[in-house]
Amino acid sequence: MKNTRSNINKLYAFSFLQMTLFPMAIITLFWKDHIGLSLTQILLLQGILSVVMVVMEYPSGYISDRIGYRVSLTLSALLGMVGWGVYTVATSFAHVMAAEILLGISLAFISGSDSAMLYETLKAEGSELSYARYQGRMSGFAQCGEALGAVFAGVLYAYAPVLPFILQVGVWLLALLLTRTLVEPPRNIGSPASHLKEALQSARYAFVENKGLRYTILLNSVLGIASFYPVWLIQPYMQYAGVPLTWFGPIWSGANLTVALFSLASHRTGSYLGDRAMVILFLILILAGYLGLGMVGGLWGFLFYYLLTSMRGLRGPMMLNLTHRESPSANRAGILSLQSLCFRLLFVCTGPLVGMLADRRGVGQTFSYLLYSFLIVLPPLVFLFLRNLPQADAREPVS
Repeated sequence: MKNTRSNINKLYAFSFLQMTLFPMAIITLFWKDHIGLSLTQILLLQGILSVVMVVMEYPSGYISDRIGYRVSLTLSALLGMVGWGVYTVATSFAHVMAAEILLGISLAFISGSDSAMLYETLKAEGSELSYARYQGRMSGFAQCGEALGAVFAGVLYAYAPVLPFILQVGVWLLALLLTRTLVEPPRNIGSPASHLKEALQSARYAFVENKGLRYTILLNSVLGIASFYPVWLIQPYMQYAGVPLTWFGPIWSGANLTVALFSLASHRTGSYLGDRAMVILFLILILAGYLGLGMVGGLWGFLFYYLLTSMRGLRGPMMLNLTHRESPSANRAGILSLQSLCFRLLFVCTGPLVGMLADRRGVGQTFSYLLYSFLIVLPPLVFLFLRNLPQADAREPVS
């Protein structure tokens, strides 16, 4: 049997490449100014992307559990190359939609597969209790990759709007070469008599039989959506506030470095505060971030966005660890995909409405409305989560 230990560093590198997104810091401007889309169309586009991921999310996770994580990640890299390639010739909403559909399928095959491979690799070595630490590092590498890709995004875009997308195709080529070298960790998969019955049973386990897992998935989805809306709204928010275009790349890099740093600190912070206090901290960061974005504003108002990216960094490793603790190995990627599916369904139902609100009332006012919405939704959901919080078998020592 091949040594799986090398998977850890390779997954770090894959996360770095996956998130080295040269277009992200300027993509909203590209859609608005180069393609001619409105904010309503942009959020609708992301809604379409979410529909694709809703359709593909759980099937891709289930397939990943059956055919292997390595194959799924290789397929995602191929689709990523093609999707970003379409962007290099895009001139209309239809072209962008085709690219986003390909990228959505690519993301669906990554979702759960990379995290599940990391967990199973650690489990094969008897180190699964250290998962939160390694997941934090993987998230940190991912955000460092996005920060690096964003540094010169504004300059590249000003020189040639399509240049960031050309570079992105090259990044995914490197990712494809890397996934070919991953080693599938040993697992007891089994051969279900009916794949449909097995898939439905996993969903029943996640949402009916295991209350702790149910509220972990639901809370993680809402926390995720709280940090996701600003990704698409912060660029027009800064543009309206008069932030210079040359600042966009460094600001985006700063946001992703914040995610990276807090991802790396997540396991230590969680060990010190405990899961309950961490969730309360998430709630405080979300409300403070939206309060500042909606009511303070101005040239430096974007700094409140960093409160939300801090929450995002702390949340990821902790909440994924809670999900892993309650998930059986044979269906691990599938359950992680169910979690992503809930997030995507939530965005499908709300994203276009948020975009429409931003077009009509302005981005700043939209942040205020979102603050009121999260004040209504989050406290009762946090209460239900804490009431059914999964109990850890053991705590990882801080070192």
